[in-house]
Amino acid sequence: MTRALLPTAVVLVAALGAFPGATPVAAQQAVEPAIDSLLAEMTLEEKLGQLAQYRGRWGDTGPRVEEGGEVQIRASAVGSFLGVYGADYTRELQRVAVEESRLGIPLLFAHDVIHGFRTIFPMPLALAASFDPEGAERASRIAAVEATAHGLHWTFAPMVDLSRDPRWGRIVEGFGEDPYLGSVMAAAHVRGFQGDDLASPQTMLATAKHFVAYGGAEGGRDYNTVDISERTLWETYLPPFRAAVEAGVGAIMPAFNEIAGVPMHAHAHLIRDVLRGEWGFDGVVVSDYTGVMELIPHGVAADSAAAGVLALRAGVDIDMVSGIYVNDVPAAVRDGRLDETAVDEAVRHVLRAKQRLGLFDDPYRYNSVRPEDVTLTDESRAFARDLARRSFVLLKNDGGVLPLSKSVGTVAVIGPLADARRTMLGGWAAAGRAEDAVTPLEGVRAAVSADTRVLHAQGAEFEGEDESGFEAAVVAARQADVAVLFLGEHEEMSSEANNRTSLDLPGTQENLLRAVHETGTPVVVVLFNGRPLALPWLDENVPAILEAWFPGVEGGNAVADILFGDHGPAGKLPVSFPRNVGQVPIHYNHKNTGRPPAEGEKYTSKYIDVPWTPLYPFGHGLAYTEFEYSGLRLDAERIGPADTLGVEVTVTNAGRRASDEVVQLYVRDDVASVTRPVKELKGFERVRLEPGKSRTVSFHLPAESLAYYGLDMERVLEPGRFTVFVGASSEDVLEIGFELTE
Repeated sequence: MTRALLPTAVVLVAALGAFPGATPVAAQQAVEPAIDSLLAEMTLEEKLGQLAQYRGRWGDTGPRVEEGGEVQIRASAVGSFLGVYGADYTRELQRVAVEESRLGIPLLFAHDVIHGFRTIFPMPLALAASFDPEGAERASRIAAVEATAHGLHWTFAPMVDLSRDPRWGRIVEGFGEDPYLGSVMAAAHVRGFQGDDLASPQTMLATAKHFVAYGGAEGGRDYNTVDISERTLWETYLPPFRAAVEAGVGAIMPAFNEIAGVPMHAHAHLIRDVLRGEWGFDGVVVSDYTGVMELIPHGVAADSAAAGVLALRAGVDIDMVSGIYVNDVPAAVRDGRLDETAVDEAVRHVLRAKQRLGLFDDPYRYNSVRPEDVTLTDESRAFARDLARRSFVLLKNDGGVLPLSKSVGTVAVIGPLADARRTMLGGWAAAGRAEDAVTPLEGVRAAVSADTRVLHAQGAEFEGEDESGFEAAVVAARQADVAVLFLGEHEEMSSEANNRTSLDLPGTQENLLRAVHETGTPVVVVLFNGRPLALPWLDENVPAILEAWFPGVEGGNAVADILFGDHGPAGKLPVSFPRNVGQVPIHYNHKNTGRPPAEGEKYTSKYIDVPWTPLYPFGHGLAYTEFEYSGLRLDAERIGPADTLGVEVTVTNAGRRASDEVVQLYVRDDVASVTRPVKELKGFERVRLEPGKSRTVSFHLPAESLAYYGLDMERVLEPGRFTVFVGASSEDVLEIGFELTE
């Protein structure tokens, strides 16, 4: 056991313990000299080892380091591992690091804990549909408790990339199309993962990714070029990252794309000047998977060494997977191509993260909870079920078809997703297991009365043209009082690298739906998918459509809760649903042109074959009751730049069922020095109302929230007229005006 210089690391612990009542700033100032002292003891190779992250492999007993990983640990040639977890196993690897390496610096263990670890919650796009940041925060808290009990310190979430292009597969991982909603949800997830104190053994380092504009990929193709204006970058794509930084996020991951010809893994201006300089971020910047190496095919680096130099100069602290920092950068430092101070700066960020997690104080603090005590508990499952219900969006319910009666005579459960256990979890399911998931078929069977007959037929395929299963589905539908079809995408049709040029139901599913519809049996469609789909035929012909996304481990039960009325739907769309793929990109917060679309006027900005509007707009979502909005009022007709405008509206439940409603506040700058969006979300509140009851919902709109980037790309607050919109969606609103004075 080699411990010659371990006392240097212990100095870091002593520095922390000496200031128990210090402010975070004072405590950090006390720690920095200790970090510098430890850094001074490190060789160049040991420094670069701290900047290397290697992936694990799946062994006979779970995730393990690659062959030779223990040798790397002893040689201080690795600082963190990706995809390696397990309480006992990570504890042993940590023991090797702190007891058998020269300096005894602890390791970091990271994994993609995106929407749950073992208890899988609805996918992030679905969580955004809940308009419930408190629920999202609690989901991330539960995920952190589970993940840390299994030896993990770090997650590569939340993904805060906005997207207006549903062809892009990773739209499923983000929060939709709106900067405000995306910012609120980003901050909520950071708080959930990191808690109030990162040194707590049940918190984990969060990572806001992918910095920046990854969701703007041309053609909706993952990893593709992004070509956007500086204004769009600052007004649309950067705000959620800033919100994550202000919430204290511990790590940032650059994106695979370029911005204005500069790949993000080499973008010194955005990483050093903006992220670290303007925003004050002092956490870790970790590359995406082989992101440093990919500077070579991007065409800005001739070889691996050049790629490593570019990335370190830009401020990318950790090289994920490729090994370039360890293998190629030492020679670049020694021959003068890279100043060692760039390496030192990156190492400081890594050591600081380990210090903030409390690993210098106790390297085994994340191995102190029995995993079985906190993993997939009854309480976690119950919350997953509730959160799934809150994320579902009722797109259509003509004639009040839903909810169904539990005593219905016969119900036909049809479709390729009716009993698809793995699909309920969606992509990026971490340690989730298919056998943990409840399917819709199981949920329906558990919900209906003992006298109800449940018939099941798969009916359709996701690929090809095989319609041999239609006959069984049609027979089942003809025997039933209602046919519920579970359609959409399987989990491998969304997430990374799963992009589509069509937004239609894949395979033979729509033909199956048409065949069942022709039986005359009432039809309900439940959709599972990771992106907006184009549903014009469904909208025209199916009376009830429920968007259920990928709902998580309790998805089947949650769907049944909504279908049979134990709970009512109240989710709202965080992204617009187009009529067809030709409308993409489409989003509510667009700008007007000099010729805005106008019905009956040819030479305006519209189509000749479909309306210019989305099929279902941002913020849309029905309930099993009717809500009425009235009495929109402001507490002032004019406000100054230091004032806050009070906005009130009365919301009444005019129906017969208690329900939640998401009240949405939008603003438009009527005349400005640069063009402004037709509406911008500035606030929302989820409220619950009993039948016949009314509630006054109040918003506080600071004048500062009306500022934008002016002609010179500096923030400006211009006087003038503004319009406030409040209502049930971006299109279903009341409006009133006010003036901002000099």
